[in-house]
Amino acid sequence: MNISELFSLKGRTALVTGGARNLGHDMAEALAEAGADVAITSRDPDSAANAAAALNMTTGRRILAVEMDVRDEDSVKAGVDRVLSEFGRLDILVNNAGNVKNSAPLESRKREDWDETFATNVSGVFFCCKYAVPYMVKAKKGSIVIIASIAGMAGKDRRHYLGSNLVGVTLDYSASKGAALAMMRDLAAYVAPHGIRVNAISPGGFERGQPKEFIRRYNESTMLGRMGQPGELKGAVVYLASDASAYVTGHNLVVDGGLTAW
Repeated sequence: MNISELFSLKGRTALVTGGARNLGHDMAEALAEAGADVAITSRDPDSAANAAAALNMTTGRRILAVEMDVRDEDSVKAGVDRVLSEFGRLDILVNNAGNVKNSAPLESRKREDWDETFATNVSGVFFCCKYAVPYMVKAKKGSIVIIASIAGMAGKDRRHYLGSNLVGVTLDYSASKGAALAMMRDLAAYVAPHGIRVNAISPGGFERGQPKEFIRRYNESTMLGRMGQPGELKGAVVYLASDASAYVTGHNLVVDGGLTAW
């Protein structure tokens, strides 16, 4: 198999949670550009429909909009069932939907904020895998990608936030992403006998309209001297979804400009 064939996703179907915007949209676009038909989810059906229509126009692939709230197990089951009904298969699952509620310092965090973060970032991943894995087991193949974060690997440097109105990533977000990484490793061991691979991508900071002072300080902390830019997760997700990574499982691919490597 030559290199273009290794990275090709022709004939495959992908489900990207939270695929209607930001990094999720970029990854859905990448999978479609590599040849996959893609289902994208959002809690907002209009957002999902608009993003799906745009991706269909730019990639020429079949893009399905799915209303799904990953916090709700019944909603996840219905969404996965719809993907299987519409496409007849599910080869790739990208657990991208994530959230942190009401960013605030530890002293003013509320229990409901903690619970909301874990419901999305941990329980949501669990529910999606719970309903996607049985189909992949029957197919004896599949690739699951969990979008974690460097926040789940190391403490955040709060000096980045000096001089801005940002308070820094909250502890519940970091804890939830650490939990997602632990889940990834154990799930990889659990499904490996069935030919299913499970990996994670841990992005660093991506530039998204943050205050200039924050961006300046963050840039100084990375080896490459800058924050991530739109589209810079596309190669990583196609690699982990495709046969190019056929012998890779239980791995956390860090995409952070070198911030956590020194």
